[in-house]
Amino acid sequence: MRRVTYSMGVSLDGYIVGPDGDFDWTEPDEELFRFVTDEIREVGVHLMGRRLYETMLYWETADQDPSLDASMLEWAAIWKPLPKVVFSTTLSAVRGNARLVSGGLTEEIERLRAEPGEGDIAIGGATLAAEAAASGLIDEYRPRVHPVLVGGGIPFLPRHERRMDLELVETRTFNSGVVHLRYRVAASLGRTDRRRGQ
Repeated sequence: MRRVTYSMGVSLDGYIVGPDGDFDWTEPDEELFRFVTDEIREVGVHLMGRRLYETMLYWETADQDPSLDASMLEWAAIWKPLPKVVFSTTLSAVRGNARLVSGGLTEEIERLRAEPGEGDIAIGGATLAAEAAASGLIDEYRPRVHPVLVGGGIPFLPRHERRMDLELVETRTFNSGVVHLRYRVAASLGRTDRRRGQ
């Protein structure tokens, strides 16, 4: 069965966007950008909300930007054809290799798990990830912790009154001070129990 993963840059105090809406502190250097590019190669479909979709729209035409270097062109070449599912109640249409869905995250993930296909089912954006986490649908959490305290903003995961045991399966420290952590939901918990939060 395909894994559902959640990977985002996050401040040490737990936010993916600061209180002023800024996230320039997540901008990767060359080493981290290579890592993120390799990570996206493992993705078979990317699920996202409206805000992340609109942020990433640049990459749909980035290959036409003459100022991009080879590594960014490589990222664009991977991202552009990647199937995307956009969850929004306000958008009426999406561009590129994307499909618009107005609801039913659980049903969409279970449908994608059941379909033949390769690559992870990646979730982007805190709101969508929180909904998936609350339903016990995320298999791996992959925060990239940046050495910064931003003091508030959008949390990596909004709080919910439920415990989730995780197993650390990988760490990597980058020269910039960013630390990648890869946690798998503890195998001792079955999917049904995870959904109930037991």
